[in-house]
Amino acid sequence: MQTIPETEAATDNGDTTILSTMVSRRVMWLRLATGLAQSVLLFWLHEANKGRAWPANEPYLAVPLFFIAMLLPVLLVSSLGHMTRRRAVAWMAVALLAMVALSVHDVWRGAGAARQMVNGQETLQFAPSFLLIAFGWAFFYIAQSLVLAGASEGRLVARYSTYFETAWKLVIQLKFSVMFAAAMWAVLLLGSLLFKLVKLDFLGHLMDQPWFALPVTCCAFAWAMHITDVRPAIVRGIRTLLLVLMSWILPLTALLITVFLCCMPFTGMNTLWQTGHATALLLAADAVLLVLINAAFQHGGAPEGVAAPVRGSARLASLLLLPLTAIAIHALALRVGDYGWSTDRVIAAACLLVASCYALGYAWAACRLGSWLALIAPVNVFAAFLVLAVVFSLFTPLADPARLSVNDQLARLERGRITAAKLDYRFLRFEGGRYGKAALEQLAQRSTGPEAALLREKAAAVLKETERWGSRPEDAPVAAPLTPAAIAANVKVWPAGAALPADFLATPWSKVDFERPTMQGCLTHAGVGCELTMLDVDGDGKQEILLFGETDMVPILFARQPTGGWAILGRLPGLGGCVALRDKLRTGSFKLVPPRVLDLEVGGQRIMVDRDARVSNWNVCGGIK
Repeated sequence: MQTIPETEAATDNGDTTILSTMVSRRVMWLRLATGLAQSVLLFWLHEANKGRAWPANEPYLAVPLFFIAMLLPVLLVSSLGHMTRRRAVAWMAVALLAMVALSVHDVWRGAGAARQMVNGQETLQFAPSFLLIAFGWAFFYIAQSLVLAGASEGRLVARYSTYFETAWKLVIQLKFSVMFAAAMWAVLLLGSLLFKLVKLDFLGHLMDQPWFALPVTCCAFAWAMHITDVRPAIVRGIRTLLLVLMSWILPLTALLITVFLCCMPFTGMNTLWQTGHATALLLAADAVLLVLINAAFQHGGAPEGVAAPVRGSARLASLLLLPLTAIAIHALALRVGDYGWSTDRVIAAACLLVASCYALGYAWAACRLGSWLALIAPVNVFAAFLVLAVVFSLFTPLADPARLSVNDQLARLERGRITAAKLDYRFLRFEGGRYGKAALEQLAQRSTGPEAALLREKAAAVLKETERWGSRPEDAPVAAPLTPAAIAANVKVWPAGAALPADFLATPWSKVDFERPTMQGCLTHAGVGCELTMLDVDGDGKQEILLFGETDMVPILFARQPTGGWAILGRLPGLGGCVALRDKLRTGSFKLVPPRVLDLEVGGQRIMVDRDARVSNWNVCGGIK
């Protein structure tokens, strides 16, 4: 229910209903003004970026402004009417400082990353990184829920029931506001199509203009936030229905995960490790269980209102979190032990820290048989503050994933865990930010050590790269083709002892469009290793060549052309992310079989079935023995 700020409280015996209505109208206009101001700021930034004018040409100013324009107005719209003027200003100031700190660090850490060259100029960072946007929304959603709940009770730490009401109300407000804005655009689109039927295109042209689209979207969002705020009974009804429906999914989810865990002692974990994404999948299962458990627990009231199957499933699911999290930790530890830390693995470790807090706390609550999981309440509150601390650490130098992963890769190199040939230089260049660039610059100057020459050569070559993905920039000079001897030095040929055709080695691969430069690095860059397998895939008695690497790149199949020379015949996405399949390929444990699905010939034209590469990859990799 909307609260009246202390400064607006009635001091006489007047009609409080009229006063509340006046406050609501005032808040409504303030929210609409906030949405309009947000659209003006976004339009200004859009136009500046389009013309590469100030402040778009100053990343340390443009990125914080963009981040603030996305988040701060939403926080203000949500806070209006629920805080005194003094508290609202104080909270906006704290949020503003946090946004500036996070976004400035985002620019600073990425200052060393290579960027695409356009017309001879390096593109500048204009918007925050995707990770900061995603985690930033989660960070400030949790912070806003905690602040609003505390403000409603006038203390720093509120009751759990207040946190529950505030957090769920806010998430429903945000979702329905987005839906309202999308529905408004759908109506505008319908109107533009109707006008086109009578040869009137003005509405369609108007919708394409940022000066129209941004105010409409921002004001529609602010208006929907206000409507859902002054109608708390509607929001509460939607929340209750949603949670009840979600709670009935919990028994099925708990059953499936229980069966999965019971099967693991018999099937073993090797198949799970071979997927390459076991940690992410197990964390997703943890997240689903947490949401469904809290849908059943709600504000922690009397358990009599919860059906017995849901209560039992909630207790069981609270215990299942512990083995799921333990297996995820083990999976991550295996990957780190084999390949070291990467930015993704550091973020996964941070998520596992939070998941471990939930798993231990919920298991503790489930073991208290005399209560209805009452200990979940303090665990949720503690975990919320933990999430804020973890996210803030990840996006500041305290626990920057780029810094931690770069330091780990260099430490593995110094300890001899990896050789100079195996070091992932492109990871340092394109994902290590300024830390990776600084590490490469040090390696490029190294003069001591048994592999100093190779380290200098490969580090210097990667420092010249401007893109990790995508084609070579149009204005960049074409690299000189490698000599046949240089290509032969880069590759390892299977079966052992086989020799590559001389005309394959002599092909100017630097002039071939591979779509992604990393797919053919060993054919165009000195010191980049890959592996080639000789095989006859079409049964014509002539050998084709399959190129694959140690990473998850999609292998490429080359074939000799009837007119001479070599060209790409196709790609094998099923081999891209499966380590076990590539290991068997190296040892010759494969055979050529006829296609499972024949081609279709219609009217003399041959049509091939385009199979789903994602489904193929899951099937073949999951079935390795």
